[in-house]
Amino acid sequence: MKNKMRLIYLALLLITGVSFGQNLPKFVHVEGGTFTMGDEWGKGNKNQRPTHQVTLKSFSISQTEVTVAQYRNYCDSTGVGMPKAPSWGWQDNHPMVNVSWRDAMDYADWLSNTLDQEVRLPYEAEWEYAARGGNKSKAYKYSGGNDISDLSWYDGNSDNKTHAVAGKKANELELYDMSGNTLEWCMDRYGGDYYANSPKNNPKGASEGDRRVIRGGSWNVDATFSSVSFRYGSSFSGELYDYFGFRVVLVKKE
Repeated sequence: MKNKMRLIYLALLLITGVSFGQNLPKFVHVEGGTFTMGDEWGKGNKNQRPTHQVTLKSFSISQTEVTVAQYRNYCDSTGVGMPKAPSWGWQDNHPMVNVSWRDAMDYADWLSNTLDQEVRLPYEAEWEYAARGGNKSKAYKYSGGNDISDLSWYDGNSDNKTHAVAGKKANELELYDMSGNTLEWCMDRYGGDYYANSPKNNPKGASEGDRRVIRGGSWNVDATFSSVSFRYGSSFSGELYDYFGFRVVLVKKE
């Protein structure tokens, strides 16, 4: 039965490149290219500097943050327990929260096995490139525009909780909630001075450090954190917050 389901998933991926339904993420193709990463004028965050050119290979990224329903599917399939629910309770179409970096990686590993294709968290450069709209970018401050209220659930409009994914305007690639709703774990180790020495091609983060990159703003922080360039680092060992979530990348086969 497991092999049969895997073949069905792969067939859907190859034929449509889109949705697996409620229980598995929908992936959006991001054509590789070169962009300027960072923000020379990033308010209060010198770690966004210096700006620098980055070239990336093509990849596919989940259209939304991984949802509660999608994460529960993984838990049901593996016997892993759901974490403690946030104060507003679990709602299937909301982004999954209260997951550590390791939890997110375990989900990605399970999805890799389910699809028989590599799935992982996005590298920070991939995340920013996708948030900016890839090679369709219109150079917005936030992911999809310059008016934060159209794009993001943040502390000015969230009513102190997450909201259903894809409830705000999409960006140029039809990706949702890359500004706001939850902060998102990335693959990379976090280095405050990493941009000064970052490789030009497919950078993968600092070689040392006890924190992982977090991106994208959240329901409980102000609009500054929702910009496409804002970066932050958090311990990956076991921190569980109701404003940390994640999305995943499907790696293009060579």
